[in-house]
Amino acid sequence: MCVGVPMKIVEINYPMAIAEAKGVKRNISLMLLPEDRVKVGDYVMVHVGNAIEVIDEKEAKEIWEALDEVMTALNEEEG
Repeated sequence: MCVGVPMKIVEINYPMAIAEAKGVKRNISLMLLPEDRVKVGDYVMVHVGNAIEVIDEKEAKEIWEALDEVMTALNEEEG
């Protein structure tokens, strides 16, 4: 299974960027998005270190809520 996670762009030095999610910052690649398509403050879907799509903040929050629910369910099964 492949999983992408939403992250917020906090710094850009195209074709690389620093993105943040849940207090964790990561270096990501923007090479799959045109330079004029992404800016600081945008949310992007990140898969294997690559931003693959620009998404809106509402969608990013909905995805994180769903991921949190999955992680909670998995932790309950283990514990």
